[in-house]
Amino acid sequence: MKDVSMLIDGERVPARDGATFERRNPLDGTVASRAPAASVEDARAAVDAAARAFPAWSALGPGERRARLTQAAHALEAQADAFVDAMAAETGASALWAGFNVHLAAEGLREAAAMTTQIGGELIPSDVPGNLAMGVRQPAGVVLGIAPWNAPVILAVRAIALPLACGNTVVLKGSEICPATHGLIIEAMQEAGLPRGAVNFVTNAPADAAHIVEAMIAHPKVRRVNFTGSTRVGRLIAEQCARHLKPAVLELGGKAPFVVLNDADLDAAVDAAVFGAFANSGQICMSTERIIVDEQIADAFVGKLAARARALPLGDPRKGPVVLGSVVDMSTVERCNALIDDALAKGATLLCGGKAESTLMPATLLDHVTPAMHLYHDESFGPVKPIVRVRGDEAAIACANDNPYGLSSAVFSRDSARALNVARRIESGICHINGPTVHDEAQMPFGGVKDSGFGHFGGKAGIAEFTELRWITLQTTPRHYPF
Repeated sequence: MKDVSMLIDGERVPARDGATFERRNPLDGTVASRAPAASVEDARAAVDAAARAFPAWSALGPGERRARLTQAAHALEAQADAFVDAMAAETGASALWAGFNVHLAAEGLREAAAMTTQIGGELIPSDVPGNLAMGVRQPAGVVLGIAPWNAPVILAVRAIALPLACGNTVVLKGSEICPATHGLIIEAMQEAGLPRGAVNFVTNAPADAAHIVEAMIAHPKVRRVNFTGSTRVGRLIAEQCARHLKPAVLELGGKAPFVVLNDADLDAAVDAAVFGAFANSGQICMSTERIIVDEQIADAFVGKLAARARALPLGDPRKGPVVLGSVVDMSTVERCNALIDDALAKGATLLCGGKAESTLMPATLLDHVTPAMHLYHDESFGPVKPIVRVRGDEAAIACANDNPYGLSSAVFSRDSARALNVARRIESGICHINGPTVHDEAQMPFGGVKDSGFGHFGGKAGIAEFTELRWITLQTTPRHYPF
C-alpha cells in the first residue's frame, strides 16, 4: 500500500482536515493506495499557488523550459518499475501496458520540450501605412488538467507537458482510481527542478469529485481546462466551462470502427485488430469497438482473428507477464456480461471468450452483430468486441458512421487510393489506413468529433489550445486620422 501526498506550492501536503480515501486492487480488494481527500479549500489553494508561479515560469526562456521538461522525461523513465507496480495494484494493468505508458509519456515530455521554440506568431499585412501588425501567441495562465485512470501516465503527462512548454502553470486533478500512479508523475516533475507552484497536484475522494472540479473551473485564475474521460462527465465539464467562459479541450468516449475491405491483407488486419481491440483489455478511448468486415472475406478474417484472440494470455499482472490483466472494476464486468447476453439473445455468435465472474475477463468476440444489439451501439470499454458483416464499401462507411462517437478509426485495403477515399468519409478525428485504431504520438493533432469531444492535444494544434493569440500593432510612422 502506497501513501500519496498532494503537491501545493511545492510542498507535499495532506488534506487540510486530514481526510483520506483508499483505492483497492480490483482483483483481491487489498488496499493499493491511500491519498488525501481534498476539500474545496485545498483545490482553490492549488490554483492560487499556480497563479503565483505563473509570472516567473512564463517569463523563463524557451531553453530553460526545455531543459526542465527533458529532465522530467529522464526522471519519469527512471521510475518505470514503480509505475508497473502502481498500475498493477490500482487498475490491474499489465506490465506491457504500464511500460508502454511510461515510454509514450516520456516521449510526450521530450516533444513538449522541443515545442518551446515553436511557439511563434506571424506578421500580418496592414492597410494602415507604417503599421506593423503581429499575431502573437502568449501563455494563457493557469491550466486545469483532469486525467483518467485507463492510460494514466500518458494522459496525465499530456495534461501537463505541453501547457508547461507554452509557459502556463498547471493544476493536475488526479484520478480517484490511480492516485499513486499519478503521484509518481508529480515526483518526476519535482525531480526536474520545476519552480514552486509550476505544477500542483490535487487528489479527492470519489464522492467529492464534482465539487472539487466545479470549484477549480470557477476559480477566476483558471484560464484553460483539459479533460479526458467519459462523454457523460465531459458534458458536465463543458457546461461548467461555458458558464464561466473557460475554453476547454475535451477528449471523450469512442466506438472506433475497424473497417476491413475485401482486398485487405488479412494477416496485417488481424495483427492490428488484436492489438487495437485487446490492449489494456479494451479500456482505451481509441480501442477498436466495431470490427466491420466485408462479407466476401469475413469467414477467413474471422477465423484468423478468433484463433489469435483465444491465445492471448490472461491473468493477475502481479504474478507474471500477461496481455490481458484485470479490468478496472466489477461494474465493467457487469456491463460487458449484459452486452454479451443481449447480443446472444438476438442472434449473435460467440466465437471466443464469454461472460466473466471476476475482473479477469477473457478476449471475447461476437460475430453477426446487428444494429438491434446494444453491443453494436454502446461502448463496451472492455475486452468484448462485435464483428459486423457488410456488403461493399458504401455499407462499410455507413456502418462506421452509424454512431454518435467519432474519435479513432481504421481502414484496411491493399488499394491506397480506395482506402483513402473511404477514410475521408468516416466521421472521426483520427483515421489510420492499414494501422490499428490505437495509435498515439505526441506531435500529432489528437482529438475527436461528434460525441468524442472537441479541441486537440499535441504539436502545433496543442499550442493553439494552450496559448492566447493576441493582435499587437506597432505604428512606425506618423498616422493620418480623419479628424
